[in-house]
Order: sequence, then C-alpha cells, then structure tokens
Amino acid sequence: MLASQTFLFNLDAQLIFNTLLMAAAIFTLFLLASNLLFNPARELLKARQDRIAKDISEAAEDKESAAALKAEYESKLKNIDKEAEVILSEARQKALKNEQRIIDEAKEEAHRIIKHAQEEALLEQKRAMDDVKKEIVTVAALMAEKIVSASIDTKVQDTLIEETLKEMGDSTWLS
Repeated sequence: MLASQTFLFNLDAQLIFNTLLMAAAIFTLFLLASNLLFNPARELLKARQDRIAKDISEAAEDKESAAALKAEYESKLKNIDKEAEVILSEARQKALKNEQRIIDEAKEEAHRIIKHAQEEALLEQKRAMDDVKKEIVTVAALMAEKIVSASIDTKVQDTLIEETLKEMGDSTWLS
C-alpha cells in the first residue's frame, strides 16, 4: 500500500523527516548565528545608540551653554557702549579740570610777569630820575661855577645852588 499509494506532493516519511531535520538545523543555525553574530551586532548597535544619545545630550548642553555665553556677551556688548560713554565723560571732565588748571596757572604766571614788569619799569623810572637829577645838578654846578667865578664868591655860589634845588624840589622830579 505504501508503494501503491501516491501522496500529494510526494509526501512520504523521508521528506517529513528531512524537513524536520532541516528545520532543526535552521533553528540551531539561527540560535548559533544569534549568539555569535546577532548579539554582538546588537551590542554594537546598542553601544552606538548610547554613544549617539550621549553626543546628542552633550550637544544640547553645549548649545545651552553657548546660548548662555552668547546672551552674556551680547549684554556685555550693550554695556560696553555705556562703559565707553562713562569713560569718555570722565576723560572729558578730567580734561576740563586740567584745562581750567592750566588756564589758572597761565593767568597767575601772566600776573606775576606783569607785576615784575611794572616793578622793573618803576625801578627804571627812578634810575632815570636820579640820572636826570645828577645831570641837572652837574649842569647847575657848572653854570654856577662859571657865574660865580666871574662875579660871586663861593659862599654866595653855594647859597644859589641850594635855593635852586629847593625851588625845583621833589615835585619837579615826579612829573
């Protein structure tokens, strides 16, 4: 009966046994490949996935840090203009103070120079007046000497010189 019986698709015991044996072999190969190939590949992919997740979180932290630094620098840049204005205004104030100090010193120096020049002019005026007095006295003495030698004695000559000097007086020299 067996030989005369035809099976659909030639299904016989040998085929079923071979199919079961092949299924067991494939299952064994699958387990072997899973342990030897797939698990290391899965671990490699898991490690890569963890590394990528770590890189992404670090990148997010770096981005937040960069944003914070950017905000800080932008605020500093805004404040730089204010700080520069403060520094410039302080420099202007110092310059104005120095300008006023220099002007005051120049005025004091000019005042000292003018005062010194006035004192020098007064001294020169006194010297000139003294020189003129000496010249007048010398001229008067010469004139008196000539007049006296011609007609007057020395006593009368001295009296004339004294009277002339008294008449001329200090008011003549001040004008």
